[in-house]
Amino acid sequence: MRLSAAAAISHGRVHRRLGLGPRSRLDLLRNLVTALVRHERIEAPWARADEMRGYAERLIEYAKLGDTNERAMRMADFWLTEKDLIHKLFKVLAPRFQPHPGSYTRLLQIPNRDGLDRAKMAVIELKGNPFPPLVRPQRDTEKTLLNQLLKGYREDAQRVAAPQAPEGTPV
Repeated sequence: MRLSAAAAISHGRVHRRLGLGPRSRLDLLRNLVTALVRHERIEAPWARADEMRGYAERLIEYAKLGDTNERAMRMADFWLTEKDLIHKLFKVLAPRFQPHPGSYTRLLQIPNRDGLDRAKMAVIELKGNPFPPLVRPQRDTEKTLLNQLLKGYREDAQRVAAPQAPEGTPV
């Protein structure tokens, strides 16, 4: 099998192509960031949520500078399509994340969307939100090949280490 060079080299593409063009992509990301600030937990396709995560975290970084900072206000005005959320960003979310140096969002994979596309879905949420925490599904790893081999190795090691009575002596 031969890999094409086009698949291996990105040539300056640093983000996903979402929507119909650059303006559509920005509108989509702005709407997702606005929904995240309003609801603090949203469901979205994995690619969109992952792409939006960096912009939301950068917006919170700017909000931590305060509402008197001109650049922070311009960023909030650009990224939040609903202007009533600017107050929530600066007065509720920024103080919540003030002591934290970074990583303000949590991204969890959920089951794929039903329907024709079966898109990989995710939940993205702001840390410290008032909702009950989402539990990460734990895989049943006991039956994997590696764990079965390790279990057999441990049993063999215990058998060798266990004291055995010499043969011919009554027990």
